[in-house]
Amino acid sequence: MIEVKDLSKTFGDTKVLKEVSYTIEKGKTNLVIGQSGSGKSVFLKSLVGLHSVDSGEILFDGRDLTKLKTKELKVLRQEIGMVFQGGALFNSSTVEENVRFPLDMFTKFTKQEKQKRIDFCLEHVNIENAHNLFPSEISGGMQKRVAIARAIALNPKYLFCDEPNSGLDPVTAIVIDNLIQDLTKELDITTMVITHDMNSVMEIGEHIMFIYKGSKWWEGDKSHIFSTDNKELNDFVFASDLFKSIKKQK
Repeated sequence: MIEVKDLSKTFGDTKVLKEVSYTIEKGKTNLVIGQSGSGKSVFLKSLVGLHSVDSGEILFDGRDLTKLKTKELKVLRQEIGMVFQGGALFNSSTVEENVRFPLDMFTKFTKQEKQKRIDFCLEHVNIENAHNLFPSEISGGMQKRVAIARAIALNPKYLFCDEPNSGLDPVTAIVIDNLIQDLTKELDITTMVITHDMNSVMEIGEHIMFIYKGSKWWEGDKSHIFSTDNKELNDFVFASDLFKSIKKQK
């Protein structure tokens, strides 16, 4: 479990996060939603230590990331898998080399042990016969699968995904959503997904936080998201024609 308490972050004169508190529940797909510029990505990057914060606590099973020493922080980061927006694969490396990268960086596995782990990860994201291909030789959906395989290479306890469906068609986006949820259950990972895609919310949203202008504006699950009287959340949820039609049916 990850507990975030009163997290604040300022860039210059702009307060991007305003005393945000949120519990990321163990073994679930936890979603953080909101409009572009609401503070979602800053929130995620703060949780993985890519941004320092002004105040607040970030507790990973009781360990406060904001107070960890360098050695302790390195240990924690090895427990975290990260899927960046766009995938962030190394274009000059093959699929297999991309997945091997964290194993080379952080483990003392033998060549055979690394190969076994690579095969395991690629199998679990349903990629076959692509080990020696380069990112430019595979589809956008497959690139996202490779990014997820790399993120789980170190067998993380926590998986963070920043807009994993960015740039994908709706059908492929659903496939990626389901893959993330399946891996969360199968590997017993605590997952947090940053998204503005309401389709993702309805596919995999078990525990959801809505951020509005840097503040936590609503928290709940997908079964209650259509019945809230929160105006800003309603404006966000029912922005698309599809969800407008759902609202009319209610």
